Amino acid sequence: MKVWIDQEECTGSGLCELIEPEVFTLGDDGLAYVREGDRVLPGGAAGSALVSQECEDNVLEARQGCPGRCIQVED
Repeated sequence: MKVWIDQEECTGSGLCELIEPEVFTLGDDGLAYVREGDRVLPGGAAGSALVSQECEDNVLEARQGCPGRCIQVED
């Protein structure tokens, strides 16, 4: 599974980071971004990251709970 954030839809609630801090982080601009290890990826589809199997359920939970519906998941 891959995940990325559509920053144009992000509300900056931080719910995603709260649910799965291994994958999501809030940037200095107050918007959510995807992480790969210690690296914060660019926004949009260019910032797509492979999600480890142990994080998949939390990523899906974060996507479902996201108020901006900005978390995009690809198989």
